[in-house]
Amino acid sequence: MLIHGLQKMTLLDFPEKIACTVFLGGCDFKCPFCHNYELVDGSFDPVTDDKAFFTFLNKRKGLLDGVAITGGEPLLRSDLASFAAGIKELGFKVKLDTNGYHPDRLKELYDAGLIDYVAMDIKNSLTKYGITSGLENPDTDRILESISVIKEGDIPYEFRTTVVNELHEEKDFEDIGKMILNARAYYLQKFTVRDTVPDTTLTPPSDEAMENYLNIVKKYVSNSHLRGI
Repeated sequence: MLIHGLQKMTLLDFPEKIACTVFLGGCDFKCPFCHNYELVDGSFDPVTDDKAFFTFLNKRKGLLDGVAITGGEPLLRSDLASFAAGIKELGFKVKLDTNGYHPDRLKELYDAGLIDYVAMDIKNSLTKYGITSGLENPDTDRILESISVIKEGDIPYEFRTTVVNELHEEKDFEDIGKMILNARAYYLQKFTVRDTVPDTTLTPPSDEAMENYLNIVKKYVSNSHLRGI
């Protein structure tokens, strides 16, 4: 497996764990606000492979608790299960970031006991998933199925939404709240302007708007929070 990025230590990416973060290239979404778009369009070359990564990880026993796997979209990789199994065999925990578009592969990882924490992006209300994900006709049933897999599973998880001024409004958070009703945890984070973002016209919402959206979703998910504000 080719690895497109490696953050050797983080206290932020894996809740309550000291971890490293692995970035995998490729994604089936083309979100206009994506801040890792160089991993989506293939413009960023791999930095290492799984063999070298496991050598690195073996030397971090006792220093790291786990590995956060992000992207891109990791579930696009047919060899993700074997990669996660290799991490677990070394005694580390595995956190997966996903866009929720591959519920079957997600369930396979659950059933095999290969993940210890999942963070799923909720891009928007279902009616606006197309403009937010960059897909012309997204199959939103996949999103709902992934939500069910995660909520019905027995491992810690979170849902999260990157909020963009031009893409989100109050009604969207009413709909999202109903979609993930009584979820374990939900986080709202502001869109960040970066040079790598595909649509340079997009802007972050105000702090006041974020607080308003948070109050809306708290009616449906009491454990909702703003992240990075």
